[in-house]
Amino acid sequence: MNTTSIRPLLAGMALITAAAAQTAQAQSTETALVAGGCFWCVEADFEKVEGVKEVVSGFAGGSVANPTYEQVVRGGTGHYEVAEIEYDPSVIDYRQIVNLFFRSIDPTDAGGQFCDRGDSYRTAIFALNDEQQRIAEQEKRQAQQALGQTIVTPVLGAAEFYPADDYHQDYYKSDDRIAFSSVGLGVPKSVAYDRYRDRCGRDQRVRQLWGDAAPFTG
Repeated sequence: MNTTSIRPLLAGMALITAAAAQTAQAQSTETALVAGGCFWCVEADFEKVEGVKEVVSGFAGGSVANPTYEQVVRGGTGHYEVAEIEYDPSVIDYRQIVNLFFRSIDPTDAGGQFCDRGDSYRTAIFALNDEQQRIAEQEKRQAQQALGQTIVTPVLGAAEFYPADDYHQDYYKSDDRIAFSSVGLGVPKSVAYDRYRDRCGRDQRVRQLWGDAAPFTG
């Protein structure tokens, strides 16, 4: 076989190898879907976790397809504010994600989270398959035992995830300025987020509940 005939063969093998590598990379990513009150805060927390590749803010669990933020917070759609967490299971597994999640919220509050009240701010875990359901239920029992209080956060079945609009993605680290907000005029989103989180009392309440076991309040 001469070199002219070998080259197409080698090129074809390279394409197959590249495709296999892309498939393996795609398969290495798994997804968790959780509702922990304000999705900005869940996104900010879990994007700090080693092994988490991306967190997307959005909505799930309601009766309206492709809801807007305004529809959800106004009420009546049944949606939760949720975070879709994509992670590398060779670095962090689903059980660890759920363990961190319970200790980053107030799972004793059925009416919302911290200063955010209403159905869209309820907590929940959306188990995307039977294995996630089993693990989430186990972690809920263990978290309840560790906390010594009744946990009201439900473990629900899979639900359609609808990403929120770009305005709400990566809010906690955005330098885009807001013309008017309840925490200041013309401030960057990142500054407005920090002020909101502090005034809402999220970290204070989580520390009160979980103490040193709270992973994101340090």
